[in-house]
Amino acid sequence: VQLQASGGGLVQAGGSLRLSCAASGRTFSNYAVGWFRQAPGKEREFVAAISWSGGRTYYADSVKGRFTISRDNAKNTGSLQMNSLKPGDMAVYYCAAGLGLYSDYDLVSGLRYDYWGQGTLVTVSS
Repeated sequence: VQLQASGGGLVQAGGSLRLSCAASGRTFSNYAVGWFRQAPGKEREFVAAISWSGGRTYYADSVKGRFTISRDNAKNTGSLQMNSLKPGDMAVYYCAAGLGLYSDYDLVSGLRYDYWGQGTLVTVSS
């Protein structure tokens, strides 16, 4: 699976962005999708994940109620709607896809994703 993340940019605090993750190469619907981010000088952290069926979603506490993850298997895309953005959300956001990820740990830890996109930069001005 090749993943192409897009949708990052500069936004004022309180604004919104929608990130997209376009997949190609294999049957996207079999893969769980996760979003992770990495701010300068910090380790990569989990943001959100969605199971292969879309039936389960997971969010980091820091983004609950503000971010929404979704997927459209017919279009081979995953999305992350980000509302009420804060300066602390500023980071490079990466999408990832993994096959056979069923447990909460698999989806949240980031250790078992098979494919990663190149990242898209989100900048939030205060």
